[in-house]
Amino acid sequence: MRVRVPAAWTAGAAVLIVVLTLLLPPFRTYQLATVGAYLCVTAGLTVLTGLNGQLSLGHGALMATGAYTVALLQEALAGRGPWTLLVSVLAAIALTTVVGAVVGLAAARLRGPYLAGLTLAVAVVVPAITSTFAGTFNSDQGLSVVLDPPPGTVAVERWQAWLAWAGALVTMLSLAVLVRGRFGLEMRAVRDDETAARLAGVSVARTQVLAFVVSAACAGLGGALFAVLAQSVSPGAFPLSLSLFLLMAIVIGGLGSLAGAVWGAVLLVALPALAHTVTEGIDVRQLEGNLPLALFGITLVVVMLAAPGGIASLWPLRRKT
Repeated sequence: MRVRVPAAWTAGAAVLIVVLTLLLPPFRTYQLATVGAYLCVTAGLTVLTGLNGQLSLGHGALMATGAYTVALLQEALAGRGPWTLLVSVLAAIALTTVVGAVVGLAAARLRGPYLAGLTLAVAVVVPAITSTFAGTFNSDQGLSVVLDPPPGTVAVERWQAWLAWAGALVTMLSLAVLVRGRFGLEMRAVRDDETAARLAGVSVARTQVLAFVVSAACAGLGGALFAVLAQSVSPGAFPLSLSLFLLMAIVIGGLGSLAGAVWGAVLLVALPALAHTVTEGIDVRQLEGNLPLALFGITLVVVMLAAPGGIASLWPLRRKT
């Protein structure tokens, strides 16, 4: 039963996404695809921070790792068939998983602000790498992502939405099964009391590293999907503020809840769009780039006052994870 319920939700969500892509105009369909890409990342970050208690300020850098991997491989494999995209995405997940394992091994020895500082350093180092190896990563100009056209007469935006949500739904189903099992119990035990978890026979370090690996793999998939959606990657697409947005999004949505990750992904697309709508026709050059962050901050304060458990806690049928 534990597996059937997530599977049923996944099937229902897949049908809903297909229907929406048939009804929505191209721009809204692209926004829907962007929500799917963000959902991969917010779901993984929810597992890491909400269920395991590890704070990460570097998930934007992990997304960049996945995105650049796809861009480089698509250029190298150009013209060899549609299967190359799957290979590139899987390679992006694999490489980001390795990076996550390295960071996770170091993170398992750190706590509180020291852990935040480590992940913050990762977020700063990645853009520096693209500048240092400008011959490979084309510095600030970034790289184009070579993609084959969609099959048949399918619109590009619709095809992008299907790809993004296929990744998002597989991620959500996998994480739902994972957190309902033994590993989910171990993560929550480590989060609540490390000493008690050790006495119960749980390997705290192993659990923390595995949680970081799982979260990094999700971020790599999200970054790879972003590369497919934007058809280009550059350091400017993955600034430090992106990592802050991701963290605030899962807190607003509901920390420790996969349903909260969905709300967080929606907010990551909706709030910047709202900021653009509000400022349209108004000279706000001094606020340029800061208004979305301000809106996130205001939303965070309002939600924490109205619903300390996040938006997902307002749903009466929400299951605790």
